[in-house]
Amino acid sequence: MSDLPAEIQSWIGQKRYEMDGDFDVERGYIFTTCSSVRNGNPIFWDDKVAAEITGGPIAPPAMISVWFRPHHWAPGRVEGEGAVPLQVHFDLKEAFDLPEAVMSDNTITFGAPVRPGDRLRTWQVLRNVSSPKTTKLGKGRFWDIDVEYVNQNDEWMATESYTGFGYRRGE
Repeated sequence: MSDLPAEIQSWIGQKRYEMDGDFDVERGYIFTTCSSVRNGNPIFWDDKVAAEITGGPIAPPAMISVWFRPHHWAPGRVEGEGAVPLQVHFDLKEAFDLPEAVMSDNTITFGAPVRPGDRLRTWQVLRNVSSPKTTKLGKGRFWDIDVEYVNQNDEWMATESYTGFGYRRGE
C-alpha cells in the first residue's frame, strides 16, 4: 500500500487503544439484558441447566461489548474522558480528512464463553486500508478493523470485525 501515509501503514497489524473493562462480568447485567429482550434461554437463568450445557453460568455472547460501556459517572474520572468505540475508525477519518463514514460489514466470531467474574480486556487492530475508491456515496477508502477481547487469563473471548467506508460526498 504505497499510497498510504507511513503513519497509517505503521498502524496496520498493531494493537491500539488497549483497555481493561471497568468492572467484572456480573449476573445482574446478564439478567437485566435477557429480561429486556425476553430471552428465556435457561442457560442464562438456571444454574443447573447452565452446568449441564456450558459448564456453568455464561453471559449471552452478544453482550461482549457491554463490559466496556462505562458508567455515566465514576469516582476520579474526568468528565468527557474515556474510550471512544472504534477510535481507530475515527482516527482514519481524521487522517484522510473524510467527514462521512458508514460501516458496511460487521461480523463477530466467538471463542471461550464469558462467565460471571471475568474481567475482560480489549484492543483494536487495523487490518487494512484500501486505495481511494469512488462509490455512489462519494470518494473515500475502505478499512477493516478488528476489536479483540480476552479475559483475565488471556483466553480469547471474541473478535468483532468491521469494514468501514470513510468518504467525502460527491460534488
